[in-house]
Amino acid sequence: MTDLPTSVHIHEEGPREGFQIEPGPIGTAEKISLIDALSQTGLHRIQVCSFVNPRLVPGWADAEAVVEGFSPAGDIEYSGLYFNGNGLDRALKFRDRLTISGSISLSASEAFTRKNLNRGHAENLAAMKRHAEAHLAHGIPVNRIGVMAAFGCNYQGDITPATVVDTLADGMAVADETGALITVFSLADTMGWAAPHRIERVIGAVRERWPDMTLSLHLHDTRGLAVANAHAGLRMGVSRFDSTVGGLGGCPFAGQPGAAGNICTEELVMLCEEMGIETGVDLDLLIEAGRMAEAIVGHPLPSELLHAGSLGRFRRTALD
Repeated sequence: MTDLPTSVHIHEEGPREGFQIEPGPIGTAEKISLIDALSQTGLHRIQVCSFVNPRLVPGWADAEAVVEGFSPAGDIEYSGLYFNGNGLDRALKFRDRLTISGSISLSASEAFTRKNLNRGHAENLAAMKRHAEAHLAHGIPVNRIGVMAAFGCNYQGDITPATVVDTLADGMAVADETGALITVFSLADTMGWAAPHRIERVIGAVRERWPDMTLSLHLHDTRGLAVANAHAGLRMGVSRFDSTVGGLGGCPFAGQPGAAGNICTEELVMLCEEMGIETGVDLDLLIEAGRMAEAIVGHPLPSELLHAGSLGRFRRTALD
């Protein structure tokens, strides 16, 4: 265990992650209303859409309309997800509204790379080199390597820490070739295979190789361990997390329909607050945004806090 972080940086992905997997159409105005509600909670980073092929992800066929429609607030960084040059070109049209930065996106599972992107690891490395070069040509920094399926894969099984380290090393080689300066490694539990001991092993192996690199966790709650895994990450000093309000979302290519989405933002915030770690987020406002998200999708979301509420009200009552 290292020292706990004094504060955490939360990257809210609910709008993008959540609406890509919903079976029924979600109206553009409803997507915008959720983004605007999240903008009032104290979150500083919100991923608002996916610039992806609408044939593959029809839930984001209206990405441009959503970006044009939401109301930017304060110093919030808004971003969009994309995987190729076409997606980058679409995002670049909104440089006045979106924060655009490049990422070298890899998977520790060859099988998942093929399922998710229809190409193998070597092909993906070549694609990521072109992807990084395109960003740098536009003056956009490439500062992150993301590794999906870093803790296990529904198609390939267990993933060893050594495989994750090797995958990151491949990403660093791409960065060296292109001149990208990497400052963050993001480790994703894309299909919910992580448990606290796996978090500790993988982070330990990565830190042994790159002791000074900033680490970020992207945790799914597929098997109910996301909060436990976040706790393990916090105890190892991780201070960056991706999350989704209400637990919206899930990966459409994970081969597990109906699985829970990412760690719930409000549950992550409450965990941090109870541990004395600053988030900058108003938990009660965030819970209200989660309830809005639940109403928009029209079915219960995984977050228990949407129904139980925060502890703050009960503490205030106890003090009266």
